[in-house]
Amino acid sequence: MSYYFSKTLNVTFDEAIEKVTEALKTEGFGVVTDFNVSNALKNKLGIDFRPYRIMGACNPPFALEALTADDKIGTMLPCNVILQEKENGVEVAAIDPAASMTAVDNSEIKKIAEKIKAKLKNVIDSL
Repeated sequence: MSYYFSKTLNVTFDEAIEKVTEALKTEGFGVVTDFNVSNALKNKLGIDFRPYRIMGACNPPFALEALTADDKIGTMLPCNVILQEKENGVEVAAIDPAASMTAVDNSEIKKIAEKIKAKLKNVIDSL
């Protein structure tokens, strides 16, 4: 079982960020965190690393539903989407929440994860 969905785009890195942000909005997600891994590695370790971002996406109605079903589920939120520059374009990958929630023994959480999975798959497929 794969733990992510991915697609490679033939656009600039900045264009990919815009496309992903808009696709997430279309499915009801907002970007609540945006971690620029490349900048962090440069600033903290002096290492040049390919453009790499981790965007934390949140769909508030589903987040509330999950937090109501399990008050510790916040340890597994938000849903991460990565963008990284590759030789053939910008790869975009999103977590498969159904795969990650196999660690949680709560049938309600698993149902919610399947709904979120469909939305994140739509995001990747739409790019």
